[in-house]
Amino acid sequence: MYAIIKNGGKQYKVQEGDFLNLDKLDAQPKDTVEVEEILAVNDGEFKVGTPFVDGAKVTLEVVTNAKAKKVVIFKKRRRKDSKLKKGFRREYTRVKVTNISA
Repeated sequence: MYAIIKNGGKQYKVQEGDFLNLDKLDAQPKDTVEVEEILAVNDGEFKVGTPFVDGAKVTLEVVTNAKAKKVVIFKKRRRKDSKLKKGFRREYTRVKVTNISA
């Protein structure tokens, strides 16, 4: 059984036991979060929502809140003596999929 969920403008295909890095959620470790924006579910038969599947839920358990590795943005314009260097670290919430109900 798997489901396709929507979170933060992105779509994820999840199964029970999977670990995901979602955009930062307001939740502490060991909290449970329910996602009801389910785009599709496959539990023997494939159901597609319009836009979401009615009555479908995915339960997630928060593992940790963390920051990703630094991404360096470097722009250089040749022969102009113009350079720009910026860094950025994405904050994310690592979750484990505990239950999918259709």
